[in-house]
Amino acid sequence: MFAAVQTGRAVDGVLTAGVVLATVVPLLLPDPNPGWIIGLGLLASVPVGWRRRAPMVVAVVVGAAMSVLVMWEKPFLPFGPLLAVYTIADLSPTWKRLAAIPVIVAAVGSSLVLPGESDETFRLVGTAFVAAYALGTSVRASRSRAAELTERARRQEQEHIAAVAEERTRIARDMHDIVTHSVGLMVVQAEAGPVVARSDPDKVEAVFDTIADTGRGALTELRGVLAALRIPGESGGPVWGHADEHPGELLFQPRLANLPALRDRSGLDVVSTTAGTPRLVTESVEAAVYRIVQEALTNVRKHAGTRAVHLALTWGESLTVEIADDGRGPSRGGGGGGHGLAGMRERAVACGGTLRAEAGRDRGFMVRAEFPLE
Repeated sequence: MFAAVQTGRAVDGVLTAGVVLATVVPLLLPDPNPGWIIGLGLLASVPVGWRRRAPMVVAVVVGAAMSVLVMWEKPFLPFGPLLAVYTIADLSPTWKRLAAIPVIVAAVGSSLVLPGESDETFRLVGTAFVAAYALGTSVRASRSRAAELTERARRQEQEHIAAVAEERTRIARDMHDIVTHSVGLMVVQAEAGPVVARSDPDKVEAVFDTIADTGRGALTELRGVLAALRIPGESGGPVWGHADEHPGELLFQPRLANLPALRDRSGLDVVSTTAGTPRLVTESVEAAVYRIVQEALTNVRKHAGTRAVHLALTWGESLTVEIADDGRGPSRGGGGGGHGLAGMRERAVACGGTLRAEAGRDRGFMVRAEFPLE
């Protein structure tokens, strides 16, 4: 910034010196003119050094001095007024630029008519002033365009930073949901293993199969989440898909169609109901519903002390998802802590929805999310 200011001052100094020399030297050679004429030449050129601070004032001073000077001496071109007109077009506000145009025309016209200049001089001087004004306008437009591009780049950078932060938050929520749900289910099954081994040895294998299936599903989901961190083109290929695309491996996508699979592997007795006519929704809403149900079922399994859960989807002007249990409720150990409820609420809000979590009237806990449908 400082270097740019210094460069601007140096350019102004060079321009001012050039205008003064181009205006005053012809008044000194070959024979010096009277001092008052030289003074008019200085007055018509030296003030351009302050053109950036007061463009209009400088234009009036140098224009008046040049108009008087041309009555006795004919410079090749009125360099001082030309630079002043350029500066007005470049730096002055719009209303000042528009107001200056008739004044410039009147001043230039009178300075040509009163001395009785020829048609050729009219054309030459008139073209010079039009060119000076047009050049100033062009430079102003180029600077405005550059500022607009800079501002656009700044906004894009801010949007990129916000998008990165949002993606990091989304990945963190997904990691939390996957780990707490899957690992929690594995822990429950592992703890039940010894009991099953003593009471019904034939079911032990099924317990271990459930643990293995849950672990494989969790790994698949984690690979899907971590795929967002890969560089495009990196080896490994896509991880999301459907069971028929990857025979022998069920890939649990966070989609409404996979809610039955989520319900079946939750280890709970989930009763599902659907009201209204299902409609197409965005992938973000589908993912939010899936993760909210997943987190709510995890909280029931960890805190509620019950296996009975009611999952209801209601389609109307909005999609309402409700997960309710008849367990202990938050006052006696329900799931009100940690990041689970906060994560669910963030997911709902990110899709323009709302989420309410509260204890039931008599017992239990209820999570209700609502997403507007366009």
